Amino acid sequence: MTAALAIGAVLAVLAVVFVARPFLAEAQGADDRMAEPDELELRRLELAEERDRALAALKELEFDHRTGKVSDDDYRELIGPLRRRAAETLRALEPRAEGARERDLPELRREPS
Repeated sequence: MTAALAIGAVLAVLAVVFVARPFLAEAQGADDRMAEPDELELRRLELAEERDRALAALKELEFDHRTGKVSDDDYRELIGPLRRRAAETLRALEPRAEGARERDLPELRREPS
């Protein structure tokens, strides 16, 4: 019986070592640093940030209008430019066919926030 326990204990230790081996091994191989984004990727990031700002401004304006902080007249005056800005950024970020180039990403007019 003690021999069976000893064999079982040895097998359990071997199983634990076998399973834990990949976690205990020294990390080797590929460099995990991220590459610097190119100009096209930087432009897409700028457009994504602009989209997020425009959508947040729309959401805030809608909330302020519903809660009565913004009058109907002011709402009608402000909603158009915000919707245009959001639509421009969304259009600029639409997936393009293979070979999309930086020239395909239009410069957006900067409107005061």
